[in-house]
Amino acid sequence: MRILFLLVTLLFASAAVNAAEPCTKATADCTRWVRLEGSSRALIYSTYPLAQKNEQIVRALIVVHGQGRDADNYFRTSLAATFLAGAFNDAIVISPRFASNNGTGCRDVLAENEVNWPCSGDSWRSGGTATNNAKLTSYDFMDEIVRELANKNNFPNLKAIVITGHSAGGQFVTRYEMGNKIHETTLVPITYVVSNPSSYSYLDPERPSGANNELRAFGDARNCTTYNNWPYGLKNRTGYTANIPDDQLKKQLAARPTTYLLGELDILPLAGFDSSCPAMAQGPTRLARGQAFGAYVNAKYNAKHNVVVVPLCGHNARCMYTSEVALPILFPKA
Repeated sequence: MRILFLLVTLLFASAAVNAAEPCTKATADCTRWVRLEGSSRALIYSTYPLAQKNEQIVRALIVVHGQGRDADNYFRTSLAATFLAGAFNDAIVISPRFASNNGTGCRDVLAENEVNWPCSGDSWRSGGTATNNAKLTSYDFMDEIVRELANKNNFPNLKAIVITGHSAGGQFVTRYEMGNKIHETTLVPITYVVSNPSSYSYLDPERPSGANNELRAFGDARNCTTYNNWPYGLKNRTGYTANIPDDQLKKQLAARPTTYLLGELDILPLAGFDSSCPAMAQGPTRLARGQAFGAYVNAKYNAKHNVVVVPLCGHNARCMYTSEVALPILFPKA
């Protein structure tokens, strides 16, 4: 009996050790399902389970993919950053997938009850409504991930949540930062890192102009009539932010801690660059747009957002997230 007891004890001890080991491959073994409204569910890659108690986790990093919806590749990039930051033991890393299948431009394979997000238009990147569940928006998905992380029963020692996204994911994060309804009620502090998006949501009709990014009323409004429509501005909003008053959005955007992580070499119209007239009204390049928007919200709305230019990086998530300047922003000391 004593030998049997020892064997059982060793078995449980081994299981406990294994449960504390991070999942570090972008394979099905590292995927989990997040339950959403009704029977809907959405997939994430994660280094640790969300629904299991883990006392060693003190930091959380959520990384949103670009327009290719390649959460697996972004999870690999996140793992590389986690390794360089030496954060595998005390950080949980999550990469959600905003899967889309409209039969033409987007052809992701969807599992049973998996949420299908819009491929374009009022899309997942701006809080759009799911195509197979009218009660669900893409920002509700992020809200649920945050709630799971903030659950003290599972992560009692979590001290910081960082939400970041690159390119189209950067668009998701800049608008989620401004519009989400849970920031102030979540007991764990949240910061936002917006990396190389093609556009931002301006809070009024002014736009940067000239080499010094002077703010003035947009001069081509007659020809570019949609320049101030959502998601480039606040007019005609749909989805998650539709019923939030403009003044509330302005207040939230300015008050919430945000860093704009911009590639020094992200100055070419590549990789899904938005060249529409509403986007071009914000600047000629992604770098210029990010610098102008950061200066705009700080000067006009008294935000205290940080603008960090990553040397020698273009429109490349791996370069951005594994850079020396990015690591302490993505993995703050808890």
